[in-house]
Amino acid sequence: MEQTIQSVLDQGYPSLEYIVVDGGSTDESTKIIKKYAKHLAYWVSEPDYGQSHAINKGLRRATGSVVNWLNSDDYYQPGALYAVGQAFLRTDVNVVCGRSRVFRNEDNTGYLSNGTDVYPENLAKTIGWARIDQPETFFRKSVIDRIGLLDERLHYLMDRDWWLKYLFGYGLDGIVPIPDVLVNFRLHGQSKTVSQRAAFQVEHDSFFHSLACQFNLASEQELIATHFTVNDSYAVQLTGMYDPDLVRRAVHYFLLLRADECYAVSDYQRAEVILKSISPKLLLPDDQTLLKKLRFRTTAPIVNLVSLSRKFHRLCN
Repeated sequence: MEQTIQSVLDQGYPSLEYIVVDGGSTDESTKIIKKYAKHLAYWVSEPDYGQSHAINKGLRRATGSVVNWLNSDDYYQPGALYAVGQAFLRTDVNVVCGRSRVFRNEDNTGYLSNGTDVYPENLAKTIGWARIDQPETFFRKSVIDRIGLLDERLHYLMDRDWWLKYLFGYGLDGIVPIPDVLVNFRLHGQSKTVSQRAAFQVEHDSFFHSLACQFNLASEQELIATHFTVNDSYAVQLTGMYDPDLVRRAVHYFLLLRADECYAVSDYQRAEVILKSISPKLLLPDDQTLLKKLRFRTTAPIVNLVSLSRKFHRLCN
């Protein structure tokens, strides 16, 4: 935690409003927070109902024009907040997406992320393949005031839920990727990112299942419910007027992503079923090509087995 706090304060950013919310830790966390209390706009250490609830406590207190949160495992690169602040000088910017250094220990340089995925001129794919690198993705506070606080029912993909709601509400307008490495993101055995991947997937699948339900996409709804694990208590209701065609295209991009993931773990049968359900006309040309490749690859192992079986039969005879 101390490395995290120091990395924020060492930014030397003149308009910093730093809020620390701790879930009532019984280790040295409170002692560390008190050490830096005079530099904090607000801090609290008390039990909460999960990470989303804790972050919302801070968001309700925030008065700055740009917001984000940083978990206690991670820390900022020097100059990170200046790079973000510079990008937000343009009044038409709503979201700034940087990059991160992902590592397991200080001696391991790890790798540099590409940052939050944004597909120019393809909003449906950006929604369907939604992936946000939250620590290095900063939002204008007025945007958050409109789309609302984090959904406290979610414990893993509360940030992706935010990102999806932004994309549905604002489209690709106002998103500015920058090349700067802003955050050092630590992976370890106890981190949710490493140890609870399956739970992340349930919340992701549940979002698109509820989206299909809301927009009466009956076949897509049934497909997701049949082949993936969904939790109906996570049902998301988008408020406002949305283009049903955009929603359908986004759901089919989601299915393409999930089919690709199934193929990657050799779950060819499930991948094949999902791929057959995807309408090529809802995808852009490059992604139609990907669909064709995946459809061929999922059937290839079966074809090979059949041909080998026939050859063996001829040899026996």
